[in-house]
Amino acid sequence: CNTLSLPNFILLPCDQFFNFTNSSSDAHLIFFRLLLRLDPSPTDYDDNTVELFGFQWIAETALVESCTLLFGVLRQQIYKLENLVQMNSSDLGQAVNLHSDAVSIRHQCVEFLRYVKVFIFRYLEPHKAEDDGLLHPYEELEAQLPSLLVEELHSLTLHIGHLHELPNSILGAFTIQYQAKLFPPSWHLLHLHLDIHWLVLEILHILGEKMLRQTVYAHHFMNLTGENLTNVGLFELHCGNLICDLISLSINRYTKVRPSEALVSHHYPCACIKELWILLAQLLDHRKKGSLTESFWSWVNKILNNLFERGNGMEGVPLFESLPCKDPLSFSWWIIAHLASLYQFDRNGNVEEKVSSKWNAFVKFLLLKNNVSVCQAGVLEEHLRMHLQCCLTLCHFWDSNLPTVTILWEHYSKNLNNSFTIPWFGLKGLASVSKTPLSMFDLVKNCCCDQQCPDLYKSSNSYLIFLRILAQTMEEAMRTNGLHPWKQIKGRIYYKFHRRRMQELTEVGLQNFLNLFLVLAAVAETEDVASRVLDLLDFLSPTSISTSQRALVWKGYLAFLLLYVEKNMDISVLAEKLSNAFREKAKDFLVTKNDYMQKQNLWMLLSTYIDGVQEVFETSCYLHFSQEKLLNDGFSMLLPACRGAELNTVLNFLQVVLARLR
Repeated sequence: CNTLSLPNFILLPCDQFFNFTNSSSDAHLIFFRLLLRLDPSPTDYDDNTVELFGFQWIAETALVESCTLLFGVLRQQIYKLENLVQMNSSDLGQAVNLHSDAVSIRHQCVEFLRYVKVFIFRYLEPHKAEDDGLLHPYEELEAQLPSLLVEELHSLTLHIGHLHELPNSILGAFTIQYQAKLFPPSWHLLHLHLDIHWLVLEILHILGEKMLRQTVYAHHFMNLTGENLTNVGLFELHCGNLICDLISLSINRYTKVRPSEALVSHHYPCACIKELWILLAQLLDHRKKGSLTESFWSWVNKILNNLFERGNGMEGVPLFESLPCKDPLSFSWWIIAHLASLYQFDRNGNVEEKVSSKWNAFVKFLLLKNNVSVCQAGVLEEHLRMHLQCCLTLCHFWDSNLPTVTILWEHYSKNLNNSFTIPWFGLKGLASVSKTPLSMFDLVKNCCCDQQCPDLYKSSNSYLIFLRILAQTMEEAMRTNGLHPWKQIKGRIYYKFHRRRMQELTEVGLQNFLNLFLVLAAVAETEDVASRVLDLLDFLSPTSISTSQRALVWKGYLAFLLLYVEKNMDISVLAEKLSNAFREKAKDFLVTKNDYMQKQNLWMLLSTYIDGVQEVFETSCYLHFSQEKLLNDGFSMLLPACRGAELNTVLNFLQVVLARLR
């Protein structure tokens, strides 16, 4: 459709992603001129006459003298294009003719609405009350034009109806690929609907600006129906309907989206819809600055909330009774994450590194509903992963938000013993306990990594994604506000752990506990967190936990040592506590002779220590952080007590450490 040379957003090929900075798209230049109160098309309609629907009209008077007639012809042209859709043919020759006719009709319709915008800007003046005396008949018509325009635009929106109510045969045109610039009439009709929906908003906006933001009443309509109709009310109504339509199209797409593919499955059926979302966001936020309407996100928030409140329609928000959405919570997370990615464009088309936070509009709406759903109905792990992955995406686009973390923590603090696995993932989803201190440390480092992981849904459970959100939020909050955010968060987290709670932790729960505190130590006050962990783990008496749990505690200690070493911090306090425990177990191992099970349990702890200390020495760039405190006479007790493979393990360890110390 580029052959039309019309600067309209839908003229971009639908199989190409819209590029906001694409200089070939004149639509955005026109749109931004409109926001700046400049002539939308300064180089067009300069002649005394203008061609509309195949006839010549006087450019300065056509809309005043023939407004009703012209809008009537517009509706006839739409009807004519609808008839062409019924004549669709697979015959190439006829298809070319139908395409040509459809292009011509669409061109005429869009050209007329663009003319309306230019006419309003150039020729329309607000009517003054003192001019109500003797008026020329043309002046009377001119004074009535704003009211008549509101009526005609309202009639036009009723005529075209809702996007989501179009037949499937027309909506299916979204999937037609761009080939040889030849499209069926259904494609042109669908995109004409997009043209009209957007141009009506532009016309209403420029009308309000030209009338100095005075409310324009549709007097004739109000006298006939008794209903109130103004330019402001019509803008709000049409905007709400349009956003509802766009969301309904997204709902239809979401039904085919797997949770694991949520972030790579777009919410728009073609690039034209993506572009329309961007323009809507820019227009609504621009009007918000002048207190003319609510912000874009407030609109989205209200309409999404209406998905949860079926049957309790909110004032001014259309109901979704004809739009089934089986999982409104997951859908809301999905579409907000994708809309946030579009919202990062500024007015000049440049991508902002970090846009102002929109959490306030959604944190209570989505996260509280998420918490309620989890507690009452039980949201499946496969959906929780998707929800939190979307939440993590929003953290990348928006500023940090501590309430987000605290609401999520309220849920996970009650479910630490949960393994957060997806049954149909099989064995791949069952690894809940780290095998070595280094693997535990690497897991935590990944949680603190700012890079997006494309395979996060399968590689991490929802709790680990929560830890990513926690790490990213804390790092950004502390970077901008110092230690105050950390004091807020640590109070909420520390408060949840006491003697009884620690003794309730299973092995999986203990692993989740260690992962949490390792993340906190990595992004906040390391020594403060480590000291707290030591105090909490002291609540676990040797008789209250199993050998495997004790081994996991040692892995946690060793993971903290790896963190200290990476941060170039002295490890003496932690090292002495752990090495003393190692010495005691080595002594027990030496004196245990005939109890094979006891000896095996002791070796589980000793080998954990040996492997972990070896990792500490191998990963240390420098050896002046008290690493030597990890070596004591416990090893001299081990050598005479070990046999076979056990002895090889100890000797190999000593060889590695001596080589590193040399």
